[in-house]
Amino acid sequence: VSGCPCGGWWHHSGMQLIERLKPWLRDVASIPWRDAAITLRERFREDRLGLTASSLTFTTTIALVPFITVALAVFTAFPMFAKFQDVLQKWLIESLVPDNIARQVLGYLNQFAGKASKLGVVGLAALLGTALALVFTIDRTLNSIWRVRTSRPFAQRVMIYWASITLGPVLLAVSLSMTSYAVSFSKGLVGGMPGGVSLLLNLLQFMLVAAGMAAMFRFVPNTHVRWGHAWIGGVFVSTGMELAKRGLALYVSSVPTYSAVYGAFATLPILLVWIYVVWVIVLLGAALTAYLPSLLAGGTLRRLPHGWRFQFSLEVVQHLERARAEGAKGLTLEQLCAAMHVDPLRLEPLMRTLTAFDWVGQLQEVLQPGDEARYVLLVDPDTTPLEPLLSAWLVERTDQTEKMWQIGRWPSVTLREVL
Repeated sequence: VSGCPCGGWWHHSGMQLIERLKPWLRDVASIPWRDAAITLRERFREDRLGLTASSLTFTTTIALVPFITVALAVFTAFPMFAKFQDVLQKWLIESLVPDNIARQVLGYLNQFAGKASKLGVVGLAALLGTALALVFTIDRTLNSIWRVRTSRPFAQRVMIYWASITLGPVLLAVSLSMTSYAVSFSKGLVGGMPGGVSLLLNLLQFMLVAAGMAAMFRFVPNTHVRWGHAWIGGVFVSTGMELAKRGLALYVSSVPTYSAVYGAFATLPILLVWIYVVWVIVLLGAALTAYLPSLLAGGTLRRLPHGWRFQFSLEVVQHLERARAEGAKGLTLEQLCAAMHVDPLRLEPLMRTLTAFDWVGQLQEVLQPGDEARYVLLVDPDTTPLEPLLSAWLVERTDQTEKMWQIGRWPSVTLREVL
């Protein structure tokens, strides 16, 4: 490299890459992985991610043929990409599916997709609808993990997913082909290293999966997700898939239960188990990405007491009043979460409710890129009645509870009295 005219450029680029990776590596090193494991366990149970993974497994199985059909149609429509098809299929065999079932699965999918391409307009429309059903299910699932109530506009979602379905396979195949060419061209450089070529290709496969997952975590939820956090989730998923692939391959080869019971039909249950495991890993990666801001904020997250929405709303008012008294120009959501030891996914709905009450206002003065909007207190706790908050989060005021409200004189209680 030192004798190459490009040596200085490579050195400079490498140093720039290292400098850009330093903040990301600091975030990875500062993650309290024990608290992260506890958070993932709670989210898996409370959000019923196992059941969601089962639903996605069924939808994925139905949508596999439409996806392959669309990808083959793209390669067929553009003959210049035809040679990339074999490269992509080989990569799918070697990286995404355990070797025990990869070739049989890909053969079946190509056979089914070839027959699907002979369908009429109505049949192809039904296949496309099946593929879109999968991506919309993914959209709803990820927005639910991020506690987002409103999805992106329908047209915007269709454009994003259509681009990923059509352009994704082409870009992936081109990238793999260029890498294979580069490896073969530089064989004299990497051939001397033991396993150098294999290591380079494995690293490429790992990063491609991580990049795809990071892009999904970044763009699918209808909320702001930092690229650094999305990449941590992507690397988590890619690592989990590699471990799961090796574990499942070892189990299938060592314990031939499926082959003994199902015989030649064993490919289907193994594929279903694999798809389920992959979705569990992806959903856990999404949950990790969603809760990274609170995990990186430090401190142990509080467990939810009874009436936690009411209690946390009062604490928000308390912190904002203290900030106003000290002359601070409001607090960001991240500052509130750090002070209260609450994750933002639980606090954001409460902030929307307080904003709807006109108790809290949000300042949209973003001075620099990356700055967060600040929240300020708009009311005087001495004169503000507690009734809206009490009715929203503890006891809704209805005809059935009116007597309770009157006996307890709750309509006359002010915010200051409970603070």
